[in-house]
Amino acid sequence: MYPRNNNRRPFKKQREHRLNEEIDTPQVRLVGENLEPGVYTTSKALELCKELEVDLVEISPNADPPVCRAVDYNKFLYEKKKKEKELKAKSSKSEVKEIRFTPNTDDHDFDFKAKHAEKFLQDGNKVKAYVQFKGRAIIFKDRGELILLKFAERLSEFGTLEGMPKIEGKRMHAIFSSKTKKKV
Repeated sequence: MYPRNNNRRPFKKQREHRLNEEIDTPQVRLVGENLEPGVYTTSKALELCKELEVDLVEISPNADPPVCRAVDYNKFLYEKKKKEKELKAKSSKSEVKEIRFTPNTDDHDFDFKAKHAEKFLQDGNKVKAYVQFKGRAIIFKDRGELILLKFAERLSEFGTLEGMPKIEGKRMHAIFSSKTKKKV
């Protein structure tokens, strides 16, 4: 059994904003409810905040003079997290859908897969089309490239080819990005 080390300092979480007496600049630009916005000395801004029973929170430390808001800090953090959560929910995440071919893919299969890819691109997703070579089929690299280029030509109305087809191992792939934005 090892002895406990009680000499360690407890971990203190660093705050994102400076509050009240932590603000060490001589002047601040003060904004907030129930007060006149303007440039005040830091001590005057602190007095105003104490009268209103709120915190002086440094919002923009790099401005000249730094911008501070008179607000309850916990309420400020709550509203900030709420806004970030809303923005995250509104942002769209595009998925990558995969379409698989072989060097001997028939025309009917090609058309069927192209229709699916068109739908994926219209929905705002990316499409990764690849030709899978099995066994000795690797000698038909040119067929695989022709299939992918034909596929790119077919999808040119809905999406754009991000780069020429590349071969990795026993797969040749090409990625298409949508021309339309994803529906939310």
